[in-house]
Amino acid sequence: MAAEAVPREQVGSGAERVTAFVDGVVAIALTLLILPLMESVGEVAGAGDDALTWLGDHTGQLLSFVLSFVLIAMFWMIHHRLFADVERVTSSFMWLLAGWLLTIVWLPVATAIAGRMDDDDGVARTLYIGSLVLAALASLFVRLFLRAHPALHRAPRGAVLEGLALDLSLVILFGAALLLALAIPALGYWSMLVMLLSAPAQRLIGRMIGARS
Repeated sequence: MAAEAVPREQVGSGAERVTAFVDGVVAIALTLLILPLMESVGEVAGAGDDALTWLGDHTGQLLSFVLSFVLIAMFWMIHHRLFADVERVTSSFMWLLAGWLLTIVWLPVATAIAGRMDDDDGVARTLYIGSLVLAALASLFVRLFLRAHPALHRAPRGAVLEGLALDLSLVILFGAALLLALAIPALGYWSMLVMLLSAPAQRLIGRMIGARS
Protein backbone atom coordinates (compact mmCIF):
# COMPACT_ATOMS: atom_id res chain seq x y z
CA MET A 1 0.00 0.00 0.00
CA ALA A 2 1.36 3.44 -0.90
CA ALA A 3 2.60 5.60 1.93
CA GLU A 4 0.20 8.27 3.12
CA ALA A 5 0.95 11.65 1.57
CA VAL A 6 2.26 14.32 3.92
CA PRO A 7 0.55 17.73 3.60
CA ARG A 8 2.75 20.21 1.73
CA GLU A 9 2.41 22.76 4.57
CA GLN A 10 4.16 20.29 6.89
CA VAL A 11 6.89 19.39 4.39
CA GLY A 12 7.65 22.91 3.19
CA SER A 13 9.98 23.89 0.36
CA GLY A 14 13.65 24.77 0.09
CA ALA A 15 14.86 27.89 1.86
CA GLU A 16 17.37 29.11 -0.73
CA ARG A 17 15.04 31.37 -2.74
CA VAL A 18 13.48 32.82 0.40
CA THR A 19 16.94 33.58 1.81
CA ALA A 20 17.96 35.36 -1.39
CA PHE A 21 14.72 37.35 -1.43
CA VAL A 22 15.13 38.47 2.18
CA ASP A 23 18.74 39.50 1.55
CA GLY A 24 17.62 41.58 -1.44
CA VAL A 25 14.88 43.35 0.51
CA VAL A 26 17.27 44.20 3.35
CA ALA A 27 19.83 45.52 0.85
CA ILE A 28 17.15 47.80 -0.64
CA ALA A 29 16.15 49.03 2.83
CA LEU A 30 19.79 49.89 3.59
CA THR A 31 20.05 51.78 0.30
CA LEU A 32 16.85 53.74 0.93
CA LEU A 33 18.37 55.18 4.10
CA ILE A 34 20.68 57.41 2.06
CA LEU A 35 18.01 58.96 -0.17
CA PRO A 36 16.98 61.83 2.18
CA LEU A 37 20.65 62.81 2.47
CA MET A 38 21.10 62.73 -1.29
CA GLU A 39 18.11 65.04 -1.70
CA SER A 40 19.45 67.46 0.90
CA VAL A 41 22.80 67.66 -0.92
CA GLY A 42 21.00 68.81 -4.04
CA GLU A 43 19.04 71.40 -2.07
CA VAL A 44 22.17 72.85 -0.43
CA ALA A 45 24.08 72.88 -3.71
CA GLY A 46 21.18 74.63 -5.44
CA ALA A 47 21.18 77.30 -2.73
CA GLY A 48 24.89 77.94 -3.29
CA ASP A 49 26.00 76.78 0.16
CA ASP A 50 29.17 74.80 0.82
CA ALA A 51 29.77 71.30 2.21
CA LEU A 52 30.47 72.57 5.71
CA THR A 53 27.07 74.23 5.78
CA TRP A 54 25.45 71.00 4.67
CA LEU A 55 27.22 69.04 7.41
CA GLY A 56 26.13 71.52 10.06
CA ASP A 57 22.53 71.67 8.90
CA HIS A 58 22.07 67.92 8.58
CA THR A 59 23.89 66.52 11.60
CA GLY A 60 20.69 64.90 12.89
CA GLN A 61 20.03 63.21 9.56
CA LEU A 62 23.60 61.93 9.38
CA LEU A 63 23.44 60.47 12.88
CA SER A 64 20.06 58.83 12.28
CA PHE A 65 21.37 57.41 8.99
CA VAL A 66 24.42 55.83 10.61
CA LEU A 67 22.42 54.50 13.56
CA SER A 68 19.73 52.98 11.37
CA PHE A 69 22.31 51.48 9.00
CA VAL A 70 24.00 49.76 11.94
CA LEU A 71 20.69 48.55 13.40
CA ILE A 72 19.34 47.16 10.11
CA ALA A 73 22.69 45.47 9.51
CA MET A 74 22.46 43.99 13.00
CA PHE A 75 18.97 42.63 12.34
CA TRP A 76 20.17 41.16 9.04
CA MET A 77 23.18 39.48 10.70
CA ILE A 78 20.86 37.92 13.30
CA HIS A 79 18.58 36.73 10.51
CA HIS A 80 21.56 35.44 8.49
CA ARG A 81 22.83 33.35 11.41
CA LEU A 82 19.30 32.05 12.01
CA PHE A 83 18.77 31.05 8.38
CA ALA A 84 22.11 29.25 8.21
CA ASP A 85 20.33 26.31 9.89
CA VAL A 86 16.95 26.61 8.11
CA GLU A 87 16.40 23.92 5.49
CA ARG A 88 12.68 24.20 4.69
CA VAL A 89 10.05 26.93 4.75
CA THR A 90 6.28 26.73 4.87
CA SER A 91 3.67 29.28 3.86
CA SER A 92 3.02 30.15 7.52
CA PHE A 93 6.73 30.71 8.06
CA MET A 94 6.96 32.92 4.97
CA TRP A 95 4.12 35.11 6.24
CA LEU A 96 6.01 35.57 9.51
CA LEU A 97 9.09 36.52 7.51
CA ALA A 98 6.99 38.98 5.52
CA GLY A 99 5.94 40.59 8.80
CA TRP A 100 9.59 40.94 9.83
CA LEU A 101 10.47 42.40 6.42
CA LEU A 102 7.66 44.93 6.81
CA THR A 103 9.34 46.29 9.94
CA ILE A 104 12.71 46.46 8.14
CA VAL A 105 11.31 48.23 5.07
CA TRP A 106 9.52 50.73 7.33
CA LEU A 107 12.71 51.70 9.17
CA PRO A 108 14.01 54.03 6.40
CA VAL A 109 10.72 55.97 6.70
CA ALA A 110 11.03 56.18 10.49
CA THR A 111 14.67 57.23 10.05
CA ALA A 112 13.74 60.03 7.64
CA ILE A 113 11.08 61.28 10.08
CA ALA A 114 13.49 61.17 13.03
CA GLY A 115 16.25 62.92 11.08
CA ARG A 116 14.11 65.80 9.82
CA MET A 117 12.10 66.56 12.96
CA ASP A 118 13.22 68.44 16.06
CA ASP A 119 14.86 66.45 18.85
CA ASP A 120 11.92 67.26 21.14
CA ASP A 121 9.35 65.78 18.72
CA GLY A 122 7.90 63.00 20.86
CA VAL A 123 5.87 61.47 18.04
CA ALA A 124 8.94 61.12 15.80
CA ARG A 125 10.91 59.60 18.66
CA THR A 126 8.11 57.15 19.45
CA LEU A 127 7.79 56.15 15.79
CA TYR A 128 11.51 55.46 15.50
CA ILE A 129 12.15 53.55 18.70
CA GLY A 130 8.75 51.84 18.47
CA SER A 131 9.70 50.60 14.99
CA LEU A 132 12.79 48.98 16.48
CA VAL A 133 10.67 47.30 19.14
CA LEU A 134 8.42 45.87 16.42
CA ALA A 135 11.40 44.66 14.38
CA ALA A 136 12.82 42.86 17.41
CA LEU A 137 9.41 41.34 18.21
CA ALA A 138 8.99 40.13 14.64
CA SER A 139 12.43 38.50 14.77
CA LEU A 140 11.46 36.82 18.04
CA PHE A 141 8.22 35.46 16.54
CA VAL A 142 10.17 33.98 13.60
CA ARG A 143 12.54 32.20 15.98
CA LEU A 144 9.70 30.95 18.18
CA PHE A 145 8.02 29.51 15.09
CA LEU A 146 11.20 27.63 14.18
CA ARG A 147 11.53 26.37 17.73
CA ALA A 148 7.99 24.98 17.49
CA HIS A 149 8.75 23.37 14.08
CA PRO A 150 12.10 21.55 14.42
CA ALA A 151 11.55 19.71 11.12
CA LEU A 152 12.29 22.97 9.28
CA HIS A 153 15.84 23.41 10.59
CA ARG A 154 18.91 21.60 11.87
CA ALA A 155 19.87 24.00 14.67
CA PRO A 156 20.74 22.28 17.98
CA ARG A 157 18.64 23.10 21.03
CA GLY A 158 21.40 25.16 22.62
CA ALA A 159 21.74 27.39 19.56
CA VAL A 160 17.96 27.92 19.44
CA LEU A 161 17.91 28.98 23.09
CA GLU A 162 20.87 31.32 22.57
CA GLY A 163 19.00 32.93 19.68
CA LEU A 164 15.90 33.31 21.81
CA ALA A 165 17.98 34.99 24.52
CA LEU A 166 19.34 37.43 21.94
CA ASP A 167 15.91 38.29 20.53
CA LEU A 168 14.37 38.65 23.98
CA SER A 169 17.17 40.95 25.13
CA LEU A 170 16.61 43.21 22.10
CA VAL A 171 12.86 43.35 22.68
CA ILE A 172 13.35 44.22 26.35
CA LEU A 173 16.07 46.83 25.77
CA PHE A 174 14.36 48.56 22.84
CA GLY A 175 11.19 48.55 24.93
CA ALA A 176 13.08 50.06 27.85
CA ALA A 177 14.52 52.75 25.56
CA LEU A 178 11.03 53.62 24.37
CA LEU A 179 9.65 53.81 27.90
CA LEU A 180 12.56 56.01 29.02
CA ALA A 181 12.08 58.32 26.04
CA LEU A 182 8.39 58.68 26.88
CA ALA A 183 8.87 59.06 30.63
CA ILE A 184 11.84 61.46 30.40
CA PRO A 185 11.44 63.46 27.16
CA ALA A 186 14.66 65.36 27.86
CA LEU A 187 16.62 62.17 27.24
CA GLY A 188 15.56 62.13 23.60
CA TYR A 189 17.33 59.49 21.58
CA TRP A 190 19.97 59.13 24.29
CA SER A 191 17.63 56.56 25.82
CA MET A 192 18.98 54.23 23.12
CA LEU A 193 22.18 53.95 25.15
CA VAL A 194 20.50 51.16 27.11
CA MET A 195 21.45 48.99 24.11
CA LEU A 196 24.98 48.95 25.53
CA LEU A 197 23.57 46.45 28.03
CA SER A 198 22.68 43.97 25.29
CA ALA A 199 25.55 41.55 26.01
CA PRO A 200 24.93 41.19 29.77
CA ALA A 201 21.16 41.13 29.17
CA GLN A 202 21.56 38.30 26.67
CA ARG A 203 23.73 36.32 29.09
CA LEU A 204 21.25 36.82 31.95
CA ILE A 205 18.26 35.80 29.85
CA GLY A 206 20.23 32.88 28.44
CA ARG A 207 20.85 31.54 31.95
CA MET A 208 17.19 32.02 32.82
CA ILE A 209 15.94 29.97 29.85
CA GLY A 210 18.66 27.34 30.04
CA ALA A 211 20.89 28.33 27.13
CA ARG A 212 24.54 27.38 27.35
CA SER A 213 26.96 30.18 28.25
